[in-house]
Amino acid sequence: MSKKRIGILTSGGDCPGLNAVIRGAVKTSEQLGYECIGFLKGYEGLYDPVRYINLTQKNTAGILNQGGTILGSTNKGRFAATVGVADRVELDPELLDGVKTTINQLGIEGLVCVGGDGSLAVAQQFHEFGIPVVGVPKTIDNDLSATAFTFGFDSAIDCATNALDRLHTTAASHERIMVLEVMGRHAGWIALHAGIAGGGDVILIPEIPWTYEDVCHKILDRESKGKRFSLVVVAEGAELPQGGRVGEAQSGAQERLGGIGQIVAEEIERRLHRETRTSVLGHLQRGGAPTTFDRVLATQYGAHAVRLVLEGRFGEMVCYHPPEIESVPIIEAVNQLRQVEPNGSAVQAARALGVSFGDHTSDESVFAVQSTATEAATAKDVEVDAEFVLDLAEAAAEEAMS
Repeated sequence: MSKKRIGILTSGGDCPGLNAVIRGAVKTSEQLGYECIGFLKGYEGLYDPVRYINLTQKNTAGILNQGGTILGSTNKGRFAATVGVADRVELDPELLDGVKTTINQLGIEGLVCVGGDGSLAVAQQFHEFGIPVVGVPKTIDNDLSATAFTFGFDSAIDCATNALDRLHTTAASHERIMVLEVMGRHAGWIALHAGIAGGGDVILIPEIPWTYEDVCHKILDRESKGKRFSLVVVAEGAELPQGGRVGEAQSGAQERLGGIGQIVAEEIERRLHRETRTSVLGHLQRGGAPTTFDRVLATQYGAHAVRLVLEGRFGEMVCYHPPEIESVPIIEAVNQLRQVEPNGSAVQAARALGVSFGDHTSDESVFAVQSTATEAATAKDVEVDAEFVLDLAEAAAEEAMS
């Protein structure tokens, strides 16, 4: 009698930690008496032609700290299920039927799909078609709802922070303004976290509207205090003040964002007549070895994905709700984009440190909005409690009279 089998694939853009997931899933599978099959080139390896390799502890040894994925990946092709934010594209039923046949013929009890929102949208359609799948969230953008962190994010901000550390010294030496463009698509998590960790002076993200006037005001304010250099961190998906994002439209695929850093730098130089330089990290953020945090998180994801298969909890995705690894329906993860809260604690802390988000802020305490919201909520609770006490008193009076 042949062994039971589990399948695994990596889809979408690569990022640090993919190999750690594969290794975690393989080691866990073997411990539990399962064979593990790895499909090549993402979903494309599932059908016409079917391409896979047998994964063992032997041929996955030493991949824990390697970037990329030994299985290969793609974010294009026949299985592209999104063309933009929340734009689902229905897959060809013939493709789905072919994948189901492959899974049945190979005797795979469950397929572990590792990917971001687009790849997990494919996994959701697999689930709806009756294909046994579980999801593992992967993206440097950290924009998947239902999980606190996706692996790859910590490695990306580590790369961006290191770049800011290096830009800081050269900016100070030449009294220049340095603009660093980072990835993140429609979410500003990388820019926000790297900007805070790397000592950025201005952080421009998609979630907070900004103006050139306020950016320049911050730079001039620093100069008035004797600081004749500034670091500006720009998320690739930040909207321009006049509206619209900078990118390149692609037929049948998501828009390729990028180029806003140069536009911001040129406008700052034109307005202030200060020497300004641009650095674009691009795919450097997606390459290289994963950080310790990402290795641990990805390994746990791989192990718990196998657990979901064993428990028959198909159509679910592993997620991180600190300090535990849990699971949620895949549809919850891909149904809503997770963005930075404009008045969240990280943004407020950055403002308290003097970081500008390119928007006009009042002279009030940066924590005033949060405090006001808390006071309003408390007042509402008190009002509700008072009504509840009155209701109890009236009920008691009625009971005493009867």
